[in-house]
Amino acid sequence: MGVYPPKLKSGKFNAFKTGIIHNFSHNVNLIYLDDSMSINRRTILKSSILLATPLQALTSIEVPQVQEVKSMSSNDFWHSIRTEFPMDRTMINLNNGGVSPSPRSVMQALHTGLDYANQAPARNICQQQEPGLERVRQGIASLFGVSDEEIAITRNASESLQHVQMGIPLKKGDEVLTTELDYPRMITAWEQRGRRDGIILKKIPIKVPVMDTSDIVNSFKKAITKNTKIIHVSHVSFCTGQIFPVREICLMAKEMGIECIVDGAHSFAHFPFTQSDLQCDYFGTSLHKWLYAPVGNGMLYVAKDKIPTIWPLMAANLDQDASIKKFEEIGTHPAALHNAISEALAFNDRVGLANKAERLRNLHMRWITKIKDEPGVSFMTDINDTNQWCGLMVFRFEGFDHGKIGEYLFSTHRIITTPIKYANVDGIRITPNIYISEGEIDYFADVLLSILKGRVKGLKG
Repeated sequence: MGVYPPKLKSGKFNAFKTGIIHNFSHNVNLIYLDDSMSINRRTILKSSILLATPLQALTSIEVPQVQEVKSMSSNDFWHSIRTEFPMDRTMINLNNGGVSPSPRSVMQALHTGLDYANQAPARNICQQQEPGLERVRQGIASLFGVSDEEIAITRNASESLQHVQMGIPLKKGDEVLTTELDYPRMITAWEQRGRRDGIILKKIPIKVPVMDTSDIVNSFKKAITKNTKIIHVSHVSFCTGQIFPVREICLMAKEMGIECIVDGAHSFAHFPFTQSDLQCDYFGTSLHKWLYAPVGNGMLYVAKDKIPTIWPLMAANLDQDASIKKFEEIGTHPAALHNAISEALAFNDRVGLANKAERLRNLHMRWITKIKDEPGVSFMTDINDTNQWCGLMVFRFEGFDHGKIGEYLFSTHRIITTPIKYANVDGIRITPNIYISEGEIDYFADVLLSILKGRVKGLKG
């Protein structure tokens, strides 16, 4: 956890060791921070310059010795982060779960890369920019705690997961286990596989809210038969915010010779974990959610020994059968898009995933505390167990039409939320982000209270 005020030290910064996008080693005098939380706006901007500037520019970057540093409080820190997101401040965006805005530094890297590519696309994209993908791959692999030979950069979670769903060898009668709370696009993929190959998809009902995560593990265990070949499970449910006990599920599956595919669309870079914490065989995610990469970026992890067994969605050469890069054969694409992931990685490194997770939970508890004791209020996760949720929370107001509430929140108060009616879930999903202020959360909570107190008409179901 970060401490305040930040401890600044002056010294040598090795750009090769900490850089993501540039493949070079060069020492320059910089100020660096003892703690990833201890950062201000000026530090962010200087770090962004370091990652974005050509090699020759680095030689001129000098930061003077710092004698005194003004104390930075937690509020100061988060305010400095807030200003890094160029938002429409007339709106309160509480739907960051689908797609999150990117920080200014990420968008600058993307725009700079696109402008450079446009000057001579055939040369600049293929010869100059595309090699940067390897540094991006290394950065993502490091964050997930795996080899870069097990990470493919894709366009989103759906593409990542469908490489495995459509490419894993299965025959008629083989069973795939998932839950009724898993993402509909991924369920659709398995249903198509069923029509094509005759596999059987079994969807396990999950009672919400989950009060004991061992109930989820036991539900999977009871549903396993001798024909079960695959378990497909979300790390964080898109419709409840429930953090599933993925490690326990995967370890149980391994004992029975069953492979595990984890849908990490809503978990990667959301809170701290690595592949070893999950023990999954496959993991797919979108990087334009909690990592803050530009829209159209995703990641696929495939355990190295599994790579040769999976057919990619798009054709790859025979000599790529054992290479993770076969999942990246998508034809011409803007390299600047995936290269900007490097700046998103740097931004998250400066914030710190543990700090991010704590901030998200604190923001949620701020509004939850104000309404939780009101009659008719319930939540789709156990709000008293923060191990079961983080940045996604779904609430329900008994007797209300949540679609109407969502419309009212935006049309009257310009608050963006996500009404959800799926499986056994009927409520509104709230996904703030680290650029959201306490004042915005308090305003949101007051509006909810006004609804509950009957001051707003026409929202009943």
